[in-house]
Amino acid sequence: MRLDKFLKVSRLIKRRTLAKEVSDQGRISVNGIPAKASSNVKAGDELSIRFGQKLVTVKIDKVQETTKKEEAADMYTVIKEEKLSQE
Repeated sequence: MRLDKFLKVSRLIKRRTLAKEVSDQGRISVNGIPAKASSNVKAGDELSIRFGQKLVTVKIDKVQETTKKEEAADMYTVIKEEKLSQE
């Protein structure tokens, strides 16, 4: 599944266009490698997403084409969430 679609379906990012912009800015990495919106992701991959001053690392548990709002959080596990220091 494409990275931008996974982010939208899992509700890590609300809109696919926003997910595309964030990934094309280089703020998302898959398994430590900077990823574009068109990158393929699969179960077992580790995503690092930079939201402003926060870095969230999640592990993909399963990939689904569609999901209900209540079940979206089952698609990933948050490994760590850290604040980035101001420089």
